[in-house]
Parts: sequence; C-alpha cells; structure tokens
Amino acid sequence: MTLAPPGTAGARLRDPARRTGSAARPGRRRLLTRGSVPYLLILPAVLGFAVFKAYPIAASFWISLTTGNGDSQRYAGLANYRRLLADPLFWTALKNTAQILVVQVPLMLGLALLVALGLDSSKVWLRPLWRLGVFVPSLTGLVAAGVMFSVILNRDAGLLNWFLSLVGIDPVDWLGSPFWARVGIVLVLTWHYTGYNAVMYLAGLQGIPKELHEAAMVDGAGPVRRFLSITLPQLRPILLLTVVLSTIGTLQLFDEPYVLTGGGPDNATLTVTMYLYENGFTYFDFGYASALAYALALIVSVLGIVQVRLMGERR
Repeated sequence: MTLAPPGTAGARLRDPARRTGSAARPGRRRLLTRGSVPYLLILPAVLGFAVFKAYPIAASFWISLTTGNGDSQRYAGLANYRRLLADPLFWTALKNTAQILVVQVPLMLGLALLVALGLDSSKVWLRPLWRLGVFVPSLTGLVAAGVMFSVILNRDAGLLNWFLSLVGIDPVDWLGSPFWARVGIVLVLTWHYTGYNAVMYLAGLQGIPKELHEAAMVDGAGPVRRFLSITLPQLRPILLLTVVLSTIGTLQLFDEPYVLTGGGPDNATLTVTMYLYENGFTYFDFGYASALAYALALIVSVLGIVQVRLMGERR
C-alpha cells in the first residue's frame, strides 16, 4: 500500500480541474465573471450614450469650426466664434433672454413657494383637488399653451383686455409692443411652470420633521421666524434644483416666443435658441448655428456653477 504525500489528498479535492476531470487551459478566460458582469450590464447604456449623445456633440463641435451652406462646408477654424462676438443680433437675443430670465424666474419660484406653503396648510379644504388644479397647467403642451395665450392676449378680442376694460383700463397691445410682448411671455411661462415647481416645494415641505417646528414654537418663535430659520434652510437643496432647472429652461426658451410673437416686434422677444434655429433651419448656416449652441452651453454651464457655489451646502 502506497501512501500519498502529506497534503496531496486535500489538494486533489480542492482542485476544480481535477474535480471536473479537465485540465485548466492556459490563456482562456471566462467572459462572465464577477468583475465583468457590471461592465456588461452598463454596456448598452454606454453604447447608447456614445451613439446618440457623445457623437452628435463631437460632430456639432466640428461643424462649428466650418463655414458654408448645406454640403459646401469647409473648415474655418474659430471664424464662427469671432463672428458671434461681433454679431449685434446675437447680443440682442442674449439681452432679451436675460431680461426674461431675471424677471420670470424669481417671480415664478416665489409664487410657487407661496402656493406650496398654502397647499401644505391643514386649514385648506380639498387639498388633493387644489394640488391637481395647480399642477395641470404644466401638463399642457408648450405649443398648445402658446396658441391659447395668443388668443387670450389678442389686442382686439382677447380675454385679458376684456377683463381690463371692465375696470376702465384701455386695451393693451400685448403682442405688438416690445415691452408688453416680453411681459406676455413672462405671463405664459409663469402660468405654465409655477405649479410644477410648487409640487416640488410641497414635497420638500412635507419632508421637514414637524418636531423642528414644534420645538421652535415652544421656544417662542413666530411663523416668520420659523420660516426663515427652519423652512428655508431645509428647502435649500430643492431651491437650488428649481433655480438651476428654471435658469436652464429659460435660457433655452423657444416655443412660447416662437408661437406668440415669432421673435418680434422688432426682435424684442428674439431669444438665443430662436436665433440658433433661424440660422440653422432657415439659412442653413449650420456652422454658425453650432457655434451659437456651444456659446449657449457655455453660458448655461457658467451660470449653473455660480448658482451651485452660491446656494450649495456649506460644509
């Protein structure tokens, strides 16, 4: 009887190659391993991003370095960007967009916060019904909202001027005057997006622990003090989110002024995205339109970083 060397029996049992009866083949690796499975799972998303996002972004940047119409594109370096800096119509569009942004975003978010505070109150009857009514305008299509308000803001037969006439106010040329056309667009945007932001604020309000307010009331803090010391700090992440999203959305404003005024009167409501669309799909100057898109993306990025720096959590 021949005894096996010490340790060889246990090694034989632990060797998977011996258990399966096949020797391990050097240089051959299994595709599905614990380390490779996560990469295989995210591969479809990565491929989709590369094909439908990364490639168009890179191609658009290359197009921004070319000039010409249609198929006659030729490399022009930074000529489109130099043209952009010297283009008075671009600066007019940017000024119009900034004016709407500065007025509309604070007005809309302020109203949304007030509406959310009201809907969060236990003294309001039928709160689910009110919440639904507030949110419904945000479900309306942008083009449909523009068409609806083009009727409401009509100078001669508009509903708004009819209400103003009841209190003795002369008709306002909402869509024919540069100033009032911008006011009309602000009204449309405020009507459309206030409820959407109010619902986000309401979710944040309902997430604030009631114990904080009860403790403040015990200490003698009034409603204003509790709002400033508890509610606003607790809502800071949601406030930051709504400010950033509203800023991005307003800088990309297109549908409402396109339907209501077409950029007029006298380019008073021309926005950057409308100017981009006009150059790309009216004059087929895709190089300059791409340069406008990258300039807008840069502006959005800078404003977003500034807002996050100013309103983000301070550690």
